[in-house]
Parts: sequence; structure tokens; C-alpha cells
Amino acid sequence: MTTSPDQSPFVVSFEWLKSRLNEPGLKIVDASWYLPAQNRNGAAEFAASRIPGAVFFDQDKIVAPGSNLPHTIPDEADFARAAGELGLSETDTIVVYDGPGMFTAPRVWWLLRIFGAGNTYVLNGGFDTWKAEGLPTQTGEPATPEPAEFNATLNLQAITDFDAMRSIVDTQTSQIADARGPGRFTGVEAEPRQGMRSGHMPGARNVPFSTLTEGGKLKPIKDLRAALEASGLDLDKPVVTSCGSGVTAAVITLALQSTGHHDNTLYDGSWSEWGGREDTPIVTGEA
Repeated sequence: MTTSPDQSPFVVSFEWLKSRLNEPGLKIVDASWYLPAQNRNGAAEFAASRIPGAVFFDQDKIVAPGSNLPHTIPDEADFARAAGELGLSETDTIVVYDGPGMFTAPRVWWLLRIFGAGNTYVLNGGFDTWKAEGLPTQTGEPATPEPAEFNATLNLQAITDFDAMRSIVDTQTSQIADARGPGRFTGVEAEPRQGMRSGHMPGARNVPFSTLTEGGKLKPIKDLRAALEASGLDLDKPVVTSCGSGVTAAVITLALQSTGHHDNTLYDGSWSEWGGREDTPIVTGEA
């Protein structure tokens, strides 16, 4: 999809998207989601302004029903129903964006791809910059999407569950890359979710997702590789990605796959699960 050999094959530029607005088979998804401290509301912002034709993917609602964790992956039937209601098909070319750029869009990029939508990409730059540059926007009441059929086939090999994560921590059979900021990783800062323990999993490496982006864009491949290796990761070995609730972990997943690394999974429960339990080992301080 990209024209530059040093850019991720999973991102598209503003110019690319602008030239294809309203093209048949192209779907645009707003995946904006924010932590409470950011004082932003993705759904409200989408209702006010969006890229023309976009639909809103609510990351708090398109989850496994009844889960006590914030962003648990739904099953195939639930995901297919939700995606179809948004007018998405697994055969569409789908471009996902968020407000700041490279924050929460990669999670929905990852979700769509693991459920079978292989032509899914992330918009490099984010909607905040898109608007600032005077590119086309749509205001007023969003149109109701025309329903579509999404045939979901979940790639379970892309996901690490709690039991597998516990085994990885015990045996160190895979590297662990934690996308949270250094303060939360070391335990110096409290977790945003009340009552949750701070720190990180034994053996984890801190790869703050912000080190992989610049100006709302994913860094060039050579810089991604350098940042990942600087964190202590060996790109010839398996990696499992994690974060607070499985959202920004996908930024690392996107970076890894952009460099050609495919032996990686995402720990869906992430710190909300691991740090929310009383029977899991936790380390504080530097890795």
C-alpha cells in the first residue's frame, strides 16, 4: 500500500486517502478512544466531525459481553455482527484512524485483520492533523451505515490468553514488550484503573508506544527496528505485546510486523488482567 520502501506496508498517507474518498469498496473507521485523564470523548468528537463516510468503532462496546476486563476480544459471531452493522466486510479495503494518530487505531487495525479483513490499514497522521491541514471533513448527524456481511474467522494464533501468559512469564519462552509509559512500567506512577497494582511482569521490556511514533505517524522501518532493539528486544525471537488493556500493545504489534517480524502475539488481558489479580508476580523498578 505504501510507495516508500522505508515506510510500513500497513499505513496509508493523507494524500492516498484523500484521493480515494467515496471509492467503492473503501471503508473508513474512526477508532478513537481515550483514557479518562485525556478529557476527550471519541464518540462525541466523531458525532461532531469525521472524515467523510467514516463509521465509529466503539472500543468499549465491541467486546466480549460479560467480561470483567475492559477490552476483551469478542467471539466470531459477535464481532461479525458488530462489523456488519458498521457496514464492513472482510473483503473491503479498510482504513482506520484515531484523533492523535497511532494511538488507538492500531488496535482496531489488529482486530480487523485477526478476524479476516486482510486489507486493513492505519491512517498515518491522525484526524487532529487531518483537520488542521484543512482536509475534507463531514459534520452534522452521522449517516447510519448500510449493513454488510462480515465473515469472521478468528486467528487464535495471534492472541495470548492468561494461562499462556503465565507460562511465558514462568519459562521466558517469549519476550514480553510492554507499551505503557516508564512511570507505570516501573511502578513509580499509579495505574489509571483504581486499586490496581503497579509495576510489570517479570522479564518484560518497556517499549513505550510513543517511542515508535512521531507527530502522529509511525516511524520509518529503520527507526522502528532501532527503537525496538534499543528496548532490548531480539527481533529474531518471539514477542508478546502488552499494555494497560490491550489497546496500545497493538502499536508495538504494528511496529513489529512493519519490520517483517511475524512471530508475535498480543496479550489481550494485558495489565488490567495481570495487575488486577492477587496471584501474579509483579516487578517494580527498571527491567
